Amino acid sequence: MRRRHVLGCCAGLAAGLFTSLPARAQGYAFGEGFANPCRGALPADLAAHELVQRAFEGPAPAALWDTHAHLLGTGDSGSGCTVHPSLDQWWRPVEYVRKRAILNAACVPGDAPSIDRAYVQRLLDMAADFPAGAAWMLFAFDRAHDDDGRPREDWTTFHVPDAYAAAVARTHAQRFRWVASVHPYRDDALAALDAALAAGALAVKWLPSAMNIDPRDPRCVPFYERLRARGVPLVVHFGEEKAVPGAHREAFGNPLLARVPLSHGVRVIAAHAGSLGFALDTDRPSAPRVPSFELFARVMDEPAWRGLLLADISALFQANRTADVWRTVLRRADWHERLMHGSDHPLPGVMPLYAPARLAAEGLLDARAVAPLRRLREHNALLFDFVLKRHLRDGSARLADAVFDTRRHFARGTATVAAGSREGENRT
Repeated sequence: MRRRHVLGCCAGLAAGLFTSLPARAQGYAFGEGFANPCRGALPADLAAHELVQRAFEGPAPAALWDTHAHLLGTGDSGSGCTVHPSLDQWWRPVEYVRKRAILNAACVPGDAPSIDRAYVQRLLDMAADFPAGAAWMLFAFDRAHDDDGRPREDWTTFHVPDAYAAAVARTHAQRFRWVASVHPYRDDALAALDAALAAGALAVKWLPSAMNIDPRDPRCVPFYERLRARGVPLVVHFGEEKAVPGAHREAFGNPLLARVPLSHGVRVIAAHAGSLGFALDTDRPSAPRVPSFELFARVMDEPAWRGLLLADISALFQANRTADVWRTVLRRADWHERLMHGSDHPLPGVMPLYAPARLAAEGLLDARAVAPLRRLREHNALLFDFVLKRHLRDGSARLADAVFDTRRHFARGTATVAAGSREGENRT
């Protein structure tokens, strides 16, 4: 009972630390409870529930790739993963809580014989409730680097090596793909990128504010040219970041900076559709701070980028987003071919972050769906996230099947990577 109380306090505090829940959302969010109960296998009646069955009508299972899922670990299996020492220092309560909330969300006991292995196993267990063919794109995460290109362990909240993400995806190829993470200021940035692509990475992930990456830095240009030549997308977190403070360079998450890699012909996937926080509107002389989502929408609607700019909707329906963001994404059918499903695993397991009752109160979800969705979440947060999105409505507006037909966005990149690898072998 004591352990559950501690986890509950951790999860509740972490929700506020990560996400700045607005006051109007807190009642709904905290009504979801604090600790993830992490129940076992999905009961037969819940697996057969009409909400679940209807959610899978439309998207072909083999086309359903979760395009935003985090791979985490402590390195206890020899993975090379690390977490910042502060996450285990009780006298630094913010960081101490952060780790325990994430482990609880992922349903990984803090005393597991191997946190690395338990994390992957829980992912596999949840994936088993999806049809064969559905897959998850697991993110590596490079260290933060300073302006001179030196790794900064003190700025690195967590590190997941490319080699580990590649190994997990290779071992469980029926369910996992992987996304590399290479800091462009590294002396070996291009060599590391080439190695990751040769090992099967389907995209590259940057979190500029945490990793200290200014997309305008000239050192990024060769990186952009390589990505464009290989047809590989760059996943960039735009908007405010709460879960991974890192280098605290919030200005680097301004959605208007997406224009820089886009101008070099890179396909850019704006993580979370830039839907959290505020940023400077640098297009205007006075440069006021406006919602980041407003700036994302501006770039999304610029004709020059319609063949290049995409966005994932991971975390977008969390309780810390506004109803205006939710309604815009549901109504903008012209965007849906360029939006893609992602869960931001393990965050769907942080209980206060999602509030189906608030979505129902906003008229975006049938109130009768709230109870079964809550129950579903206790067994499988990934399935909860998918089923919830499939049932959201704003009048007749809903997320089109195209949002969940995600594999197609990476097929060209896969073919190009393979061809590029052969060319590299021929040159050597």
